[in-house]
Amino acid sequence: MRVRLQRKPAQTEDTISSVLRIGVSTSLVLITAGTALSFLRPGGYGWDRADTGRLSGPGGTFPRSLSWLAHGVIHLDGQAVIVLGLILLIATPVIRVAVSTAAFHRERDRAFVAITLTVLALLALSLVLGKAG
Repeated sequence: MRVRLQRKPAQTEDTISSVLRIGVSTSLVLITAGTALSFLRPGGYGWDRADTGRLSGPGGTFPRSLSWLAHGVIHLDGQAVIVLGLILLIATPVIRVAVSTAAFHRERDRAFVAITLTVLALLALSLVLGKAG
């Protein structure tokens, strides 16, 4: 019986660390691939001297809609792939909290379930308040 109880926390820690490792690694791959696509595809960055201004200038426009993101990822637009990688990087800790909640629920650890649900609620609230402001 003791061996079983000692394995659960280790299994939970492994699951949580896997979520973080996979999220960050996938994000890195997407950002690197998007950067390469942005510079290597004809019409992408680096083909014109004005591109430096588009990258770093204040007058540049940058679409921020989900339809732009979906269209760009489907058509392998470098900027869209980079944005997808950044969204995944930002979402990884939130996914970690959600996975932690499920893992603690499976272990029947009510205190940690309550704590992680509170953290998840605060993250959701900050997302809603950030969107409003």
